[in-house]
Amino acid sequence: MTKANLRPELRARTCTLALITTALAGVSACSASGRSVDDTTGIADDLGAGTYTFGALASPGKCLDVNGGGTADGTNVQEWTCNGTGAQVWRVEDVGGGLSRLVNPSSGKCLDVSGAGTADGTNIQLWTCNGTAAQQFLIQTVSGQDSELHNPNSGKCVDVAGSGTADGTNVQLWSCNGTNAQRWRPSPVGNAPPPPQPPPPPQPPGGTGLAAVLSEAQFDAMTPNRIPFYSYAAFVQAAAAFPAFAATGDPNTRKKEVAAFMGNANHETGNFVFINEIAMPELCGGGDCGCAPGQRYFGRGPLQLSWSFNYCSAGQALGLPLASDPGLVGRDPVVAFKTSIWFWMTSGGAGSSTCHDAITQGRGFGETIRTINGSLECNGANPGEVQDRVQAYQRFVQILGVDTGNEPSGC
Repeated sequence: MTKANLRPELRARTCTLALITTALAGVSACSASGRSVDDTTGIADDLGAGTYTFGALASPGKCLDVNGGGTADGTNVQEWTCNGTGAQVWRVEDVGGGLSRLVNPSSGKCLDVSGAGTADGTNIQLWTCNGTAAQQFLIQTVSGQDSELHNPNSGKCVDVAGSGTADGTNVQLWSCNGTNAQRWRPSPVGNAPPPPQPPPPPQPPGGTGLAAVLSEAQFDAMTPNRIPFYSYAAFVQAAAAFPAFAATGDPNTRKKEVAAFMGNANHETGNFVFINEIAMPELCGGGDCGCAPGQRYFGRGPLQLSWSFNYCSAGQALGLPLASDPGLVGRDPVVAFKTSIWFWMTSGGAGSSTCHDAITQGRGFGETIRTINGSLECNGANPGEVQDRVQAYQRFVQILGVDTGNEPSGC
């Protein structure tokens, strides 16, 4: 199956890294407005250490917000209508070397760059404060009261994805570019002393979730030709909506599930290069939703979600308007990964089980191919397509350090 490459718009990198380097050296640096930055706090002179909300200039009236006021490690950080709740309060603390960290007092946890990543699109989240470079920021005043949050570890800025204005728009790491998507207006809310912080809860051996199985370096090794749309951060964020994905069975089983998903996605997207199916056929039919006027339900995303009934069912499960706007799958990387994981976890497709069950119950990689493309490839229908999937799977299990033994891989 061939797909169309719809490469998303890239933003120009214009961040002045010399500014960050100067601040890391522990000397005074200057903001774009000419204000100096205090050597000891890393905070512009007109912003003292204290407790603030951070308004998003990309969308006036919205604030830097912890999703649902959550307290768990990995809780997503987003923009949301300013509401005065603890989910939008951040305490600025000096961590030395001219840098600061932002602590959310309600949870006692820190603003954090997922996995200390450096790639554009890396997710910004809440995480137990740990003193790492993932939680260190230079708060740089750029104009009046407006500031940028630079992460020196990556040389990049805290950014509202796509300059979005909707509640729930994701906050990410992105090359500094001087746009309003990267400008925040701090407003003081009081300087109460820090509450006592309980020790972090013990973690199970090996951790849980996709990030515990697949590192960003391993993802990059699997996807050397990928377009930015298919990012590690989007994959990890989407997988968080499916707790059993990459978290069922022993460590080898969990790794095999990730390798199997990636092997099929590699084939469907032409090595993570294509987003949309090239032919864009009219795939309307089945189910009870019908097809919205002017909309087309061709394959999109990592596993090329296809047919109107699949868009309808996925939209209902994920709380997304996919029946009326199937193109959302091709525009939003997190949605694209979510719909593919949804299919992986819930649909029997053309096979006898879900892809998730095929791997976790030991039926083998071949059964995932049968579920995804059934009679179009299996039973000798197209051995070349099957072999392409199998070869990718075998490469990926090696990257993850898994021995598949005599596991059947064809269909």
